[in-house]
Amino acid sequence: MELEVRHLRALCAIAEAGSLHKAARSLGMSQPSLTTQLRRIENSLGAELFSRERTGCRPTPLGYAVLSRARPLVEQMSALVAETRAAAARTTEGPHLRIGATASRVIANWLRRLRVRLPGTDTSLHVDVSANALLRKLAAGQLDVAFVHEVEGSPLRMPDGLVQRVLVEREPQFISMSLDHPAAARPVVELADVAADRWMVDPTVDGEWDGLRRVFAEAGLNPPVLYGDYLTAASLIVIGEAVAPCQPTSGPRDDMAIRPLRGDPLAVRLLLVSRPGFAEAAAVYADLEAAYRDAAMRAAGYRQWLLRNESPLLAGSAVA
Repeated sequence: MELEVRHLRALCAIAEAGSLHKAARSLGMSQPSLTTQLRRIENSLGAELFSRERTGCRPTPLGYAVLSRARPLVEQMSALVAETRAAAARTTEGPHLRIGATASRVIANWLRRLRVRLPGTDTSLHVDVSANALLRKLAAGQLDVAFVHEVEGSPLRMPDGLVQRVLVEREPQFISMSLDHPAAARPVVELADVAADRWMVDPTVDGEWDGLRRVFAEAGLNPPVLYGDYLTAASLIVIGEAVAPCQPTSGPRDDMAIRPLRGDPLAVRLLLVSRPGFAEAAAVYADLEAAYRDAAMRAAGYRQWLLRNESPLLAGSAVA
């Protein structure tokens, strides 16, 4: 078996994610398929590249050596493909805007504003749970801008040369729970009031589980944790089987309560990151800022939080 670029990309994804499950998801393939592919690669080389541990996969000494050669090759190939496609698009199409984003309530309004600002521009959107994956695509020339969140205490791996603009320095993360949860009767929830609940977390979201674990440790709590995507989480929250952190711009919902946590122990930083030389970066940021402000004003709980904290987001907004 000869190693191909797709094999090297798989090795890099496993090392980056730290587990076969996360890597398979980022590659858009099943975990069994990735496990089989890794086994074939290791068999062809005659040695293990990753040690399988209870907490995930860790490169062996030989694995580190292979990865040190594989990463530059994968990055160069990705850049070559992206640059070639971009050059072809410039000769055959009109202007285009390639946006990446982690999940957010503001995306729809942002895209609508961009369509008005940039008529005739072909706008594409790539949503990913992994902010780091979006940043790699941006560095490889596959995106023009990326709207990402950075969990407090878990810095993103920012490639060199990218241009960062901070949208919100510290956005508090609220908590979602069933309407009949005892804590839902209060406007602000104590962390201890939900310590006995099962917390739902998506382990594929960069930094999220680490952030939660840090907050629990600092509070001396050890609540039960469920792992899964947030579509599944919503169905469990509604019937009272779980609680979960959520964006403060979420809601309102008729079947779920969304409340701030006392002291705002969970927070993220919101960033718009662009490739070097992207001429529309300032305009794209302005529309994102306006879309975010609109979403914040529509979410009653967040609007009240902003008022209490005298946030600069309120500047220029009509607040009821």
